[in-house]
Amino acid sequence: MFDTILIANRGEIACRVIETARAMGVRTVAVYSDADRTAKHVAMADRAVHIGGSAPSESYLKGDRIIEVALETGAQGIHPGYGFLSENPDFVEAVEAAGLSFIGPSAKAIRAMGLKDAAKKLMEEAGVPVVPGYHGENQEPGFLAEQADEIGYPVLIKAVAGGGGKGMRLVEKPEKFAEALESAKGEAKTAFGNEAVLIEKFVQKPRHIEVQVFGDGTKAVHLFERDCSLQRRHQKVIEEAPAPGMTEEMREAMGNAAVRAAEAIGYAGAGTIEFIVDGSDGLRTDGFWFMEMNTRLQVEHPVTEAITGVDLVEWQLRVASGEGLPKAQEELTINGHAFEARLYAEDVPKGFLPATGRLAHLEFPEGARADSGVRAGDEISPFYDPMIAKLITHGATRAGALRRMSAALGDCQVAGTVTNLAFLGALTHHKGFAAGDVDTGLIERDLDELVVVPEPGPRETALAALAALGLLGMEGFETGFILWTPLTRSVHLVRGGEEIVVKVRTLSAEAHDVVVGEATVEARRSGGRWQLDGETAPPVAVNDQLVSVFSDYGLSFLVVDLLERDSLAGGDADVIEAPMPGLVKVLLAKPGQEVKEGDRLAVLEAMKMEHSLLAARDGVVAEVLVEEGAQVTAGAALVRLEEGEA
Repeated sequence: MFDTILIANRGEIACRVIETARAMGVRTVAVYSDADRTAKHVAMADRAVHIGGSAPSESYLKGDRIIEVALETGAQGIHPGYGFLSENPDFVEAVEAAGLSFIGPSAKAIRAMGLKDAAKKLMEEAGVPVVPGYHGENQEPGFLAEQADEIGYPVLIKAVAGGGGKGMRLVEKPEKFAEALESAKGEAKTAFGNEAVLIEKFVQKPRHIEVQVFGDGTKAVHLFERDCSLQRRHQKVIEEAPAPGMTEEMREAMGNAAVRAAEAIGYAGAGTIEFIVDGSDGLRTDGFWFMEMNTRLQVEHPVTEAITGVDLVEWQLRVASGEGLPKAQEELTINGHAFEARLYAEDVPKGFLPATGRLAHLEFPEGARADSGVRAGDEISPFYDPMIAKLITHGATRAGALRRMSAALGDCQVAGTVTNLAFLGALTHHKGFAAGDVDTGLIERDLDELVVVPEPGPRETALAALAALGLLGMEGFETGFILWTPLTRSVHLVRGGEEIVVKVRTLSAEAHDVVVGEATVEARRSGGRWQLDGETAPPVAVNDQLVSVFSDYGLSFLVVDLLERDSLAGGDADVIEAPMPGLVKVLLAKPGQEVKEGDRLAVLEAMKMEHSLLAARDGVVAEVLVEEGAQVTAGAALVRLEEGEA
């Protein structure tokens, strides 16, 4: 077994690896960028070394520097986590050339599965079913359009390199193919440095079911399946294990196919075989096809750990240090059901835009596993994925595990940034999902009902006003001075762009009457607890001018400083602003150009994705205020419109 390992990653996966290594008595070395100087994984590791600037290209993607640090610190192995260098075969070879162990598969295995087209040919040879499509080298647009016609619409355009939904487009009609192809190629080139794509048949009512495999370089086992069908734009949202509706016959067929795939490339370590499954008529052994293999540990690996009792990171360290497979196939069993929800800093009403901010308050619920790379006080940086945590629940049954997940999401407390908590909570209450009737199109079909923003009632608003005035002097609340003289004051709050005027009449240190619109809320403290109209008040946190009430997945209010009211005025409706920090990848607007509502004016590249900025109304482009390639901050003015001629 290793004495010391270096973790070539950051965030929650770095923290996850450190926890297992520590339990095994293995010392850990963390690496960090400028932005991560005070990060959680840096504090957790036995030793931490600075490796460069905040951008991944200046730090976490600098393989040569990471290898230098491993040698300098006496590490014998490097764990890549996922993302960054985890599936880079050149890095694997460099690690091994330096006399170190790569805690993952061989460079040969990664290359075999790295390009989707070559991987599909290899799987066909191994007897693994493959989706009909074109996986060849001819990338001429006209030829690819002909292939799409032969396959039959709808089709998927997919980047041959990479994953995570980047460089992927669904095309339902021939006339939309050319535009989708250009967009997919552009995103693929940005994300992976390779614009080549393949074309696949799009499966109706598709389910995304993947099988966890683990190999020792010769033999492999599977640790059953995970259902990752609950997706938005090909990004997984909630995963579960095992898959609902799975039969023993289907599980055996998929498991055996996954093991054949892993053994065909001499796979060592943890990997995932992803299948697309036709869910239109139940699960059938002739209705699943290989999509791709992820030659690394997956983000959603905790649900597999929950139902099998296996620590996959421990298995990784053991096999990479020369041990054989810890268990045979017949020794692996399923216990209960598990869910994982990905908690992100993102603005759901604004189209799930990634968000930044300082986590003024962060508390995870008891009864759920929380894998997180951040703590209260940490910044959500624009340089990396905005994940706050993965919440994992386990139960004897699917219904029990889902109830626990719903409760855990409701009890999670995050302040300082917008999150997708309410969206995740809505999913756990979705009737179809609760019944196990899930496919990859569920979220898009029911998006309107899933993204409804919870609105505060009079009690929550009253509580925010009391907190803003510092009148909640008790444990668990922000403490302020107590007013002992009866006094009525007004508090101006902003929620969802609307200003709310609240009047607070303080009767004593433990009694206030709060007027919100036409309602009067009685706030009384009894036995050390605040009651609002006789009901126990939820927790609340105050940070500068932001008040967060932890009810309905978190309700945030901005406290208005009346002396600075002008600063709260919205921007010019004619100005298109950057919704987040990012790179102006494409500028389509030109001065004097007539535009219609919904026209694309610019493309902003941020948080590893491209975001189209659209005209909010008909008009004429008066000014283009930035240059293509500029790095801009959130709120930066990009394009100004003016009225066109009547």
